[in-house]
Order: sequence, then structure tokens, then C-alpha cells
Amino acid sequence: MEESKKYNRIIVLLSIAIPLVVAVLFGVKLDIELPVFLPPIYAGTNAVTAVVLIIALWAIKVKNIELHRRLMKTAIAFSVLFLIMYVLYHMTSDSTSYGGQGVFKYIYYLVLISHILLSIVVIPFVLITYVRAITNDIEKHKKIARITWPLWLYVTISGVIVYLMILPYYGL
Repeated sequence: MEESKKYNRIIVLLSIAIPLVVAVLFGVKLDIELPVFLPPIYAGTNAVTAVVLIIALWAIKVKNIELHRRLMKTAIAFSVLFLIMYVLYHMTSDSTSYGGQGVFKYIYYLVLISHILLSIVVIPFVLITYVRAITNDIEKHKKIARITWPLWLYVTISGVIVYLMILPYYGL
């Protein structure tokens, strides 16, 4: 049995559980006020993740495997941190509606919907890509990484764009 196959159940479980748990937690409202306003922090986390992903691509192109490995673990950690803050914000605050008009409203919803859908789709891709790396199945890792990397980068960048577009409507 291929070593990465033992991880398949975990990948499937996490790929289903993460979006479901996030959806359930969106319905939970905690009556607490956070000491900080999280959207700029988690948008910043998305921006840092995008930069880390770009540097990680460069690192592997110049064959600095150890730097690439550390950067990819960092990108995963920042994505997990983002998700925790994102859920915490939505559990403690009401959602903010986009107030823009005309073509910008359509652009906002196009970016938002694609961001949400691809953030769900990218979960198994990241997990499979990571497992193929840690099990040293490098050829399969490279093959799926060519799909995972641009998806993940899009999710991180589109998250920042969504934040910047809704920023004027937070009512700060």
C-alpha cells in the first residue's frame, strides 16, 4: 500500500468537516466583544500567506527544498490562523453588507462567491499536496502542486480584495 493512502481518510474527513464546522459556527453567536477588530488582521494574514506562497514557489524554482518546505508549512499555519480568526469574527459580530452599486456590486459578489467556493475546493488539494510531499512522493506532489498553488494563491488574494472592497461599509 502506498504510504500516502493511509492519509486519505484524514484528508476526506478534514475536507468535509472544515466547511461543515465553519458553516455551523456561523450560526453560533457569542455575546462577547473582541478587544480587536479582526477583519484587517485576518485580511493581513491572507496577504502574508500570498507572499509566502510566492516566495515558496521561487524557493522551489531555485531548488532550495528546505526553504520551500518551511515556507509551505508557514503558509498552512497562516491559513489555519486566518480560518480561526474569520470564524471567531463571524461568531461575535454581525455580517457586514456590501453597499456598493452598479458594476462594482457585481464584481464584489463575483470575487466573493469565487473566493468562498474555491476556499472550500482548495482544502483537499492543500492536504493531498502536503501529504505527497511528506511521504516523499515528489512526482505526484509536483503534479498536484501545479493545481493547488494557483488555487490557493487566488483564495488568499481574493480574500484581501473582498476585505478592501467591503472596508468602507464596516461602519467603523
